[in-house]
Amino acid sequence: MGDPQQHKILLDEDEMPTRWYNVLADLPSPAPPVLHPGTGQPVGPEDLAPLFPMDLILQEVSTEQYVEIPPEVLDVYRLWRPSPLYRAHRLERALGTPARIYYKYEGVSPAGSHKPNTSVPQAFYNAKAGVRRLTTETGAGQWGTALAFACAQFDMECEIWQVRASYDQKPYRKIMMEVFGGTVHPSPSDLTEAGRTILARDPDSTGSLGIAISEAVEMAAQDPATNYALGSVLNHVLLHQTIIGEEALLQLAKIGETPDLLVGCTGGGSNFGGLAFPFLREKWAGRMSPTVRAVEPAACPSLTQGTYAYDFGDTLGMTPLMKMHTLGHDFVPDPIHAGGLRYHGMSPLISHLYETGEIEAVAKPQTECFAGGVLFARTEGIVPAPEPTHAIAAAVEEAQRCVETGEEKVILTALCGHGHLDLAAYDAYLAGDVTDHAFEDDDIQASVAEALSKLPTVV
Repeated sequence: MGDPQQHKILLDEDEMPTRWYNVLADLPSPAPPVLHPGTGQPVGPEDLAPLFPMDLILQEVSTEQYVEIPPEVLDVYRLWRPSPLYRAHRLERALGTPARIYYKYEGVSPAGSHKPNTSVPQAFYNAKAGVRRLTTETGAGQWGTALAFACAQFDMECEIWQVRASYDQKPYRKIMMEVFGGTVHPSPSDLTEAGRTILARDPDSTGSLGIAISEAVEMAAQDPATNYALGSVLNHVLLHQTIIGEEALLQLAKIGETPDLLVGCTGGGSNFGGLAFPFLREKWAGRMSPTVRAVEPAACPSLTQGTYAYDFGDTLGMTPLMKMHTLGHDFVPDPIHAGGLRYHGMSPLISHLYETGEIEAVAKPQTECFAGGVLFARTEGIVPAPEPTHAIAAAVEEAQRCVETGEEKVILTALCGHGHLDLAAYDAYLAGDVTDHAFEDDDIQASVAEALSKLPTVV
């Protein structure tokens, strides 16, 4: 065993996990199937084939406990993996807490976030299938950056629709995507029927991930040499991200620690699931018993205020129907700075685990999150992306409870990316120009009911 007092816990390259963990194999109760909107029946491989290669389709529905990571993917992973696990000694001292706070830092990747953990295998499997071009959506730009990077590794084209609010707020994200070889459009755009439909309704639309997904899916469906790639929500995406949790388990074992509380920010669910799923496996096996808490924005509260129901994954109704916590597929959130969390629905797997009581969820206002991010930067020396400040705020809240109770809890979180290209958001916060957005439950429920009333009658 190692010393829990050390600041950085590293794994050697030969200790990096070589398998992804598939939580579908161990769920205490089965998750509801994805449905075809035309028939109401579970979708089959042929339904997904116009958008995804068969390797990813099989991963989407697999119930095998582990999936081997291809050597070609491991080779790219080695550019930054294994990623470090840190103990936040300076943050602990600033809070005066007896809690021990650990964070798994994914900002060391080429894209500066956790997103390459899935963009690289997605690009690999598509290239293996002969696909030459991928389309996608992106919010804050981390996913678009990651997919552009991954496509460059396998000599593929990458076309990205970025939510207009983030496109305008974060110009350097666009440049970074273009440096990696991507082509970037603000969404909604006039390049697709979906975008033109939205602009006809609202010429000043700030966009949403649901709208951007509609545009990227439409473009991919028109060209047999083009496929679509999604950065969160789907089972195979969360599968690829489990390398985060698998590494964290090995790192904590080195110093003899097990978490009492695991917290992660949630938008679509990939970062949270990537950290949490391997720890849930250990919990179900009786080897540890952490509380697992998802943290979402109060301005986009799909878990804490949404409805658990079948809904489209995009705004224009071009995707299959997924059982998930949703704010309604036509929900357009306020243009909060945490653009990567501005999605109307939550991963079906995360939604199912929340519905069955395996995980908790809380919503945080963005001023509290930025306060946590600034404190973290001033103590730990890393400027977090706005998205993981939600988890930081929840970790700080728990650590402060420990001050009152005297509990020596072990808190683990995923710092899923740095905020070097999000400094305009911090500038707004420091200038006092960041406001909090929240919704009354009645307003949310009325909006969701209206959206769900438009679903096909097969549901």
